[in-house]
Amino acid sequence: MSLSPPEKTAEQERSLLNVEVAGESAVATGSTEVVYELRGVDVHYGQALAVGGINMRIHKNVITAIIGPSGCGKSTMLRTLNRMNDAIPGFRLSGEVLYHDRSIYERNIDPVEVRRRIGMVFQRPNPFPKSIYENIAWAPRILGLRADLEERVENALRGAALWDEVKDRLKQSALGLSGGQQQRLCIARALAIEPDVLLLDEPCSALDPIATASVEELMHELRRDYTQVIVTHNMQQAARVADRTAFFSLNVENGSRSGVLVEYDTTKTIFTSPGDQRTADYIAGRFG
Repeated sequence: MSLSPPEKTAEQERSLLNVEVAGESAVATGSTEVVYELRGVDVHYGQALAVGGINMRIHKNVITAIIGPSGCGKSTMLRTLNRMNDAIPGFRLSGEVLYHDRSIYERNIDPVEVRRRIGMVFQRPNPFPKSIYENIAWAPRILGLRADLEERVENALRGAALWDEVKDRLKQSALGLSGGQQQRLCIARALAIEPDVLLLDEPCSALDPIATASVEELMHELRRDYTQVIVTHNMQQAARVADRTAFFSLNVENGSRSGVLVEYDTTKTIFTSPGDQRTADYIAGRFG
């Protein structure tokens, strides 16, 4: 799609993209409290810089979307927020990732506790080959959260808008659920251990449009109680669900490529009046 900002207004670009952008009122529903502050974050795998120079704040009860072309470090950045990169050979981080003003990469910080507070939902639904009930109960049992387990399971399923659909078949295999139900089950599994933050890595990429709409609606409902960060290749999805959007791109220097944060603002601003030409080009489909 060829669009030229000097010849077409931002409103015309939005219309041509067929994107309905979340308004400023969505941001107002969130808190000014900072959950994350990233200061000069560089991520290396071995000697290669994957993403560099990241400075950003993520606020409580706000849905933040990370968008950008493949290879720009979106998923790397997301996994940095709960130390999921730790197991990758050669991973090295410099700078600070502050969570409620505490660096999660301090030596005395337990990564397991970090991941309990900061849950993650992956690209493809990955239910355990167990019953629906056991999928939800497994992590609380492991963590010693055995009190009122049945209530915890029900609350998690209700939180993921799944209870009414599965309450009469909790002993049946989770593998018998539809793809959209399985993804909501995975969200319920994360909610069962009462996290503070939910990280969602392309949570709808394997789902059909109806299931995608269900998950997006759920994200809006969860915003009342959780801070959410979503990585998505789908710009329309970012526009529909996110209050704030971060656009990452590729920096090519001396033959090497690394991710860089180009622009971070309200979703309305990113999609209708971006401040950087690289953002405008990507939104308009002119990247590469």
